[in-house]
Parts: sequence; structure tokens; C-alpha cells
Amino acid sequence: MVNRGYYPSRVADAYSKYINFQAISTSMDTSYCYILLFLFIYFLTKHFFQSNKKLPPSPPLSLPIIGHLHLFKKPLHRTFAKISNQYGPILFIRFGSRPVIIVSSPSAAEECFTKNDIVFANRPRLLAGKHLGYNYTTLTWAPYGQHWRNLRRIASLEILSSNRLQMFYDIRIDEVRALLCQLFRASSEGQFSAVDMKSMFFELTLNNMMRMISGKRYYGDNVTELEETRKFREIVAETFELSGATNIVDFVPFSKWIGLNGIEKKLVILQGKRDGFMQNLIEEHRRMRSPCEGRSKTMLDVLLSLQETEPECYTDDIIRGMMQVMLSAGTDTSAGTMEWAMSLLLNNPEALEKAQAEIDSHLGKSRLIDELDIAELPYLRGIIKETLRMYPAAPLLVPHESSEECTVGGFRVPSGTMLLVNMWAIQNDPMLWAEPSKFKPERFQGPEGQRNGFMFSPFGAGRRGCPGEGLAMRVVGLALGSLIQFFEWERVDEEMVDMSEGTGLTMPKAQSLVANMYIYIYSY
Repeated sequence: MVNRGYYPSRVADAYSKYINFQAISTSMDTSYCYILLFLFIYFLTKHFFQSNKKLPPSPPLSLPIIGHLHLFKKPLHRTFAKISNQYGPILFIRFGSRPVIIVSSPSAAEECFTKNDIVFANRPRLLAGKHLGYNYTTLTWAPYGQHWRNLRRIASLEILSSNRLQMFYDIRIDEVRALLCQLFRASSEGQFSAVDMKSMFFELTLNNMMRMISGKRYYGDNVTELEETRKFREIVAETFELSGATNIVDFVPFSKWIGLNGIEKKLVILQGKRDGFMQNLIEEHRRMRSPCEGRSKTMLDVLLSLQETEPECYTDDIIRGMMQVMLSAGTDTSAGTMEWAMSLLLNNPEALEKAQAEIDSHLGKSRLIDELDIAELPYLRGIIKETLRMYPAAPLLVPHESSEECTVGGFRVPSGTMLLVNMWAIQNDPMLWAEPSKFKPERFQGPEGQRNGFMFSPFGAGRRGCPGEGLAMRVVGLALGSLIQFFEWERVDEEMVDMSEGTGLTMPKAQSLVANMYIYIYSY
């Protein structure tokens, strides 16, 4: 039996809940309307603001705080190429709070590195430059000005000039010969032996660079100072691990305050190790210089000698910074280029045979290839250039930053805008290159192969172009030519070598190259 005495109160409660629900629903609907209205006004205002200021085209959905970061997928150079195909070769993008223009055409790149070369001669202030670049004072990270010009002069005249590179010629020859001996001992006559090409090239370039810097090698045979070697290898591994990592604080500064700055702490610790190691080498060479007049000079010897006459230009800080730039920029890049080149040759055995035939025709079987021979081997040079075209060591080049407002392609570029030149997109553009996905070293032979301007600039251009191009081409040419001349190479199985790109600033292979080799000639 129903208790009718409670009925009115229950109805009242139900009615009250209904009214509250309606109020809440109305409130929620109103909130959603406000949110939608806010987003509409935000994007409309942003579009009007951008159009009114004649900024380059920009993809939609630049979100508050993160900007266009939500659109990015690795590898970035391919993502940016796809966006450029849709919106144009000059893009305006926001990396969080940081404005960026991305250039993907030769004409726009030329405008940046000629008419606007001084404007774009600065570097963005990223955490890697703060902690690994001595607070933005090394050759790589220093802003354009008198200090940077002095560093560039030191690098161009005292370290990487033709005369200095010739002085270190014996080191390059010795390291390549040591590599051949190591492979010879590991091989069996008439039988294939598997070789880890990535580690082989990496150790070659590191030994070559450290012998140039300090006269010491840290990999392979003749390594005596075991503790020093262990520390060096540890530092190298950490450096290349962290230098390729992206720090969200560079683009979303407030993330530092919510605990997302783990990489920065690692950078601080790493730089302490690097600094101490390099300073120990400086002190060691400083002690050894006087009683060792007759010994061959290293970069440290050269710089310490100049320090005596110009102490303000060659401080220990500058010397340490220069050593670290050489080590970081002059090893992984060349090693990666050689690994890509061998991968391409293994997937294109007819090109490998043609390179061997060219070397045999020029040298016969009486001597090993020499650096001077590279100039007489156009197909080998074409292999190296074609590798750099398809897989440039710095696909987006090193970032630049505008010091003042300028125009590029008729678009306004505000002061403080980061510039990324998508050299990978330019060098793989089907509108500029016939069959760009095909490995064709012949395209760099003859007069046509020499006139490509900003269609082919893997080492950058302008004031901040890479000063180490001459050294890189010598090392890669000698090592690659020697391996082609001395050994037969094949893939480890019938499958094509995986050419997927990994993540990192220098575009490494996703899968390290392992190849089969056996001795090609025995008369040396």
C-alpha cells in the first residue's frame, strides 16, 4: 500500500533534481558555446593577424602553448617536406613558443644565404648550445660577431686550411691502412666474413680525429691508456646520445617548471666530464711541448703555440671548445655518410663493380689508392656526392636565426625567427632531379654535374657553412675508395639492405649495416 503522505515531497525532490539538471545542462551548453566561440575567434584572429603581416603560409591548428608540435612525426625532414608540398616552399611554423620558417626550394635557400646571409648568421639559443657549447661561445653556437669571426678564422686558417690538412695526411693514411689490416686479419681467404660497418666507420673517424687533435687513438690496436680510453668512450657515447635528443624546454619553456627538464640535467653532467677530459689533454700537451721540439704537431700543439703569442685569442676555454666542435661535427657525420654509401652500393652492385673497374683502370694492381687519386676518379666522387644528395648528414642543416626583420620570397620574417633549410627535400625534389629516389652517381659527372648551385648544398652555405667540408671529403674518399679497391662486398642475404632512416641530427640508418666481404686483391 502506497504511503501517500510522502508523495508530494518525492515529487518536489524529483522536480528539484530535474530543475538542477536542466540548469547544469544549460550551463554546460553555454560553456561549450563559449569554448567554441573562443576557438573560432582565436583561429580567425590568428589567420587575419598572419595575413595582415604577410607572414609565410602556415598549416592550420596552431594550438596554444604547443603551436604546431602536434603535427610533427619523425623523421622531421620528411614531415616538413609533405607539409611544404601542401602549403608552399616557405612555411611559417610554431615550435611551441618559437617561431620558425622552413625553406624547401633552391631559390629561397639562395636568398637566405646570399641577400640575407648576415641576417641569418645567428644561431638559436638552445639548451645544447648553453651546456655543450660553453654558454653559446663555441664555433657552432656563438652568435655572429667579432668573437665568432675570430673562431672562424682559427678554424679556417689554423686547423682546417689545406696546409693543415696536408700536415695531418699521414694520420688519415695510417688509420685507413690500419682498418684494412684489421679487416684482412678478420677475413678468410676465398670466404666471406660478416663486418659491422657502422662501428668500423665510427671508430675510424674517431681515431682519425683524436689523433689529429691530441696524437692518441682510443679504438682498435695500440691503445695503451686503458682508463683514459674507457672515459673517452663513455663520453663519446653520452655525447651522441644526448646531442640528438630533443629538449621540450627549448620550445615550451614553462615545461621546465613541471619537471620535464631531465635532459638538461644530463647535459650539465656530461659537459663536466667533457670539460675535464679535454683540459687534461691540454695540460698534458703543455707539459710535453718544450722537450719535444722534433715530434709531429697535433692541433693541440698548434693552438698552444698560438696561445703563447696571442693569449687573449687562444684561451683554454676556446681551445677546449674548438676540440669538442671538431670531435662532435667531424666524426659521426663522416661515419654516417660512409655507411649510407656502402648500403647504396650493396643495393646497387653494378655501381660497385663500376667503381672497382675505375680504380683498377687508374691504379692497376700495383699500389693502394691515395688521396691524390680521388681527383682522377670521377665515378667514386659521384658515389660520394650522390650519397650526400640522397642522405645528407644534416637534412635540415644546422638551424639559423634572424637577427632582424627581413623578407624571404616576398614574405615577412620577424626578428628572432629560427630558420631551417630542408636540404633533404631540395635534394630529393622530383621537380629538380630526374628520378631522385634512384642511386645514379653518373648525375654528378661531366659539366652538368658541377652546376647545381643551391640544389645541392649538403654542407650548408654562406658565412656559417661547414668549414670541415675539405676534411670530410678527404676522409670519406680515401676510406671508401680503399674498401672498394681491396675487398669484394656483398649483402649478408638476398634481401635488400634496409634504407630506413633513424632519428638524430645526423640522420643515421635505422638499422646498422652488416655486410659480407672477402679479399679482392692480394698483391699489396
